[in-house]
Amino acid sequence: MANLGKLNHLKVLYSTPHGIYLDGGDHGEILLPTRYIPRGTQLDDMLEVFVYRDSEDRVIATTDRPLAFAGEFASLEVISVNRQVGAFLNWGLPKDLLLPFREQPDQVSAGQKVVVFVILDERSDRIIATARLNKHLSRQRVPYRQGQEVSMLITNRTPMGYNAVVGKTHMGLLHQSRVTIPLQPGQEVKGYIAAVHADGKIDLSLDASGYQRVASLSDRILEALKANGGQLDLDDDSPPERIRETFEASKSAFKQALGALFRQRQICFTRPGIAWVDVREPTIADWKPSGK
Repeated sequence: MANLGKLNHLKVLYSTPHGIYLDGGDHGEILLPTRYIPRGTQLDDMLEVFVYRDSEDRVIATTDRPLAFAGEFASLEVISVNRQVGAFLNWGLPKDLLLPFREQPDQVSAGQKVVVFVILDERSDRIIATARLNKHLSRQRVPYRQGQEVSMLITNRTPMGYNAVVGKTHMGLLHQSRVTIPLQPGQEVKGYIAAVHADGKIDLSLDASGYQRVASLSDRILEALKANGGQLDLDDDSPPERIRETFEASKSAFKQALGALFRQRQICFTRPGIAWVDVREPTIADWKPSGK
């Protein structure tokens, strides 16, 4: 049986001037229009297709992939708003995705990016979006540990910071004190688990915490120095944006890492920039005659 809103492997039944028909099980025969037919397709082949309803409400197949499948969170752009039904979102297919008014906690407008969850609506058997995210979050035990790197999808700003979907399953909070770069709802960023509380609430950070953060960043700084001939034009006076762009770290974390490397006598400050100091013990291979 074909599942709407998902990728399906369906058998080719027969061809027509309009395309080929696939075995959709309970959905009957499903048309795959000619422009989507892979070259060399034969009768009885199994094709991987996405199944949805077209603008005339017919179940149809495509080899194109939407920006999100049913059961996934995504940040999608509002293309237009119909005062009767809701907003239409660009999800990468010819037919835009409907975000009904009833599924909008806050009204959206054209051009805006909105974080939604894609669902198969039980009322209409159509694929729609909802911005009511909480009821679609996982109720399972939080699987993350402190310091773990995760993907974060920023959903909205609050007085305490930013809410974000963590790893496409749970909601977490990025506290304002840990925000070191400008963020916007719908933005996807890499982050870390700062804490997991007994009640299942998750605190997030844009940087790894404590010694692990400094050690990891220190290693990356040394690798960058060695790859760049032992010199970098970044130091503790560099703009936070350049540090973030180069090392995906805050200026505070970068300064801590530089301090650790300086104390270990692995770098020196050249103002501007830093240089690598090779602290290996000399070996017989390093000996050279004095020239006398």
